[in-house]
Amino acid sequence: MRLDKPVAGGPCWAEVGTPDLEAGKRFYGVLFGWRTETDAREDMGGYTIAYVGDLPVAGMVPLGAEGRPCSWFVTFAVGDLDATLAKVTAAGGSVVAPPADVPGMGRFASATDTQGAGFHLWQARGFEGAGLLNAPGSLGWVELLCRAPERAVDFYTAVFGWSVDASEHYTQWGLDGADFGGMVTMDDKFPPEVPPHWLPYFAVENVDATAATATEASGTVLMEPTSVPDGPRIAVLRDPGGAVFGVYLPGAEG
Repeated sequence: MRLDKPVAGGPCWAEVGTPDLEAGKRFYGVLFGWRTETDAREDMGGYTIAYVGDLPVAGMVPLGAEGRPCSWFVTFAVGDLDATLAKVTAAGGSVVAPPADVPGMGRFASATDTQGAGFHLWQARGFEGAGLLNAPGSLGWVELLCRAPERAVDFYTAVFGWSVDASEHYTQWGLDGADFGGMVTMDDKFPPEVPPHWLPYFAVENVDATAATATEASGTVLMEPTSVPDGPRIAVLRDPGGAVFGVYLPGAEG
């Protein structure tokens, strides 16, 4: 079973930092059919929400000229932001950005785990996050890539209370009987300069066609479409700005 709506402790949103907002809108519009709306308020910094139909599914953040890396960030829903941040620090993680209010919507903060993988936290106060999960064009799976899986299990179970289903090659994260993500151990195939990170996967109707479309739209295929035994068909892509993300079509276990 997969999550079909945000719940406390699970992924509720993903947002991409992009050096060229208009180029990002075009790329993801072609790839996923997203419609976008940019918040015109000056204090929102051009924050843009992407929609599938009338349902919000992801965010886009203009990076400006600061030279910050272009990347996707995963956000987890929490019932009490302050209490969750206390758990983060108690488990050895760090608070990168302290709690901040988004009037009429909620409170957010940014943190890193014990290996430096970053993520956001969101306490809803009017805006729950993604209005659609595990449907074409929406967030469906989140994957942690790290070098010390045992430390990751200790951290995330302490902070969020996730269940863990570990096999020889893969670990799945669960919550209230629903699987929502996994963990991959970064071996020698990963360059040492690649840090631990969270990777969002978006559901699509055809992985191969989506990968081809990404290439046509000036993106890059980093991992060719692959079928996981008894699992989904997946591919890993990079957008024109450099942000990496995955796409998947559920398989026997989806």
